[in-house]
Amino acid sequence: MAYTHFKDNFWNSDPTGTVGYDVIIQHLNDGRRTCKEVEEFMKARASIEDKYAKDLLGLSRKVFGLNEMNTLKRSLDMFKLQIEHVGQTHLQLAQNMRDEAKKLEDFRERQKDAKKKVEFQMDSLHKQKVLQFRRTLESKKAYEQKCRDKEEADQNVNRNANNTRNIEKLHSKALQAKQNADEADRVYLQNVTSLAKIRNEWLNEHVNACEVFETQAKERINTLRNTVWTHVNQLSQQCVTSDELYEEVRKSLEQCDIKEDIEYFIHLRRTGDKPPAPVLYENFYSSDRNPNAGQFPKSPLPINRRASSPDPGTGMYFIHFDTYTDLWQTKKCLILYK
Repeated sequence: MAYTHFKDNFWNSDPTGTVGYDVIIQHLNDGRRTCKEVEEFMKARASIEDKYAKDLLGLSRKVFGLNEMNTLKRSLDMFKLQIEHVGQTHLQLAQNMRDEAKKLEDFRERQKDAKKKVEFQMDSLHKQKVLQFRRTLESKKAYEQKCRDKEEADQNVNRNANNTRNIEKLHSKALQAKQNADEADRVYLQNVTSLAKIRNEWLNEHVNACEVFETQAKERINTLRNTVWTHVNQLSQQCVTSDELYEEVRKSLEQCDIKEDIEYFIHLRRTGDKPPAPVLYENFYSSDRNPNAGQFPKSPLPINRRASSPDPGTGMYFIHFDTYTDLWQTKKCLILYK
């Protein structure tokens, strides 16, 4: 099938009509509207991506697992770090989307300016063509009327050929009618020639406009196709990048060893490997009675550690130790420097 073109398919039979041209202009306007809609979509999508990225970054700064240790702590730290990196990549994705939207906006404005120049030339030629067409029709009517007047004057001369008294007057009228007809013929022919010239200019400009507008239509389709293609590629790449970052978390979790963490905790915080001895019955009157009967080995006093925030003036941390006995309570403050 042969490739069809605008210049071969948007004519109309009305000498003053612009139906075909108007169809092309409407098509370009609709295309420009589509560009605007896609551009607004890209900007909205970038805003969503931007908000998501900032939420992720805020989430990555939240404290959790502060009291964990060893391999699990390292895995949790890696998890937070990679979530932060994912947030940063989404920020970059949002910027890339805004850049693509700006490119589409610039393209739309360039096409708008180029289209205006062609439209201005076409509108000017169309107005000239319509005006000259009307002049030609008017001169044609005047020419035809003058020809009828001439024929009537000639017929009057022939009918009154034997009337010597009015013959000169009739000849004079016939001559004047002929001169009027000749002048009308000249004006009519001149207008037809001018119309033909303007029509040729309009035809050439119409063909040129069709070629320019067809090129714009092709460029618009290609640009929109490439823009959407780039957009989905960016989304796909974001998925790949996020998965690579999450893979680092998975690798860290693979190194998380339950047995090692349990042993690490025991080694760090162990309090002893022997349970308390059983309490035996001892007769008060027995000769084998233990003189320390009724007393139990003293165990370390329970300590409640409450860590406060650093002092804003000194930058020092205060930790309070509450020591309880049966009859009294003391409070001691130790100042720990960072």
